[in-house]
Amino acid sequence: MRMAGEDFVKALSDLDEAKVIELTEKRIKSKEDPFSIIEDVRKATEIIGRRFEEGRYFVSDLIMAGEILKQVMDILRPVMGKRKGVSKGKVVVGTVEGDVHDIGLSIVTALLEAEGFEVVNLGVDQPPQAFIEAIRKHNPKVVGLSGLLTEAIESMKKTVEAIKAAGLRDKVKIIVGGGRVSGEVKEYTGADEWADDAAVGVRKIKALAEVA
Repeated sequence: MRMAGEDFVKALSDLDEAKVIELTEKRIKSKEDPFSIIEDVRKATEIIGRRFEEGRYFVSDLIMAGEILKQVMDILRPVMGKRKGVSKGKVVVGTVEGDVHDIGLSIVTALLEAEGFEVVNLGVDQPPQAFIEAIRKHNPKVVGLSGLLTEAIESMKKTVEAIKAAGLRDKVKIIVGGGRVSGEVKEYTGADEWADDAAVGVRKIKALAEVA
């Protein structure tokens, strides 16, 4: 299925919606491991991110990519299955204020659900108050702050500080995620962990939630 994978990466990075859906369905019908499709999604999102940085793609293209990915995840979710047993707890995730990128957010949500977590996905461009209200309402073990743009780092820092000011910082673990994050960004924002890859992010969220 290597060729199908290469075609898929090209179609998604070119924002060819019809081709992406066709290839996703074809790969599922051939019993391909859905997680290999997610890996190809990751490869395509790297290309999309680079094109955005280079000025070849715009915010509207990121939104389009996110819409295509939602359809892909809707196809994958039923075949990814879900770990049996009791819920591993709740995780609140969202893209921070000023950023409309939700590609990584959609992947992480699907992977966490497959692992047995209850995920509250707040969506994109969420102000600090939205995360504060979600923490109070859902009492999650972990909060994930997502963002693609460099500017999102400041929003992440502002969100962590707002959670702290609300007296909720010691009640949750916070992970920042996205193409611009690093160990330095983790320290700068005051988060507990960081990840620039969805699969790594899920492993770290499991560790923060203290579940196997």
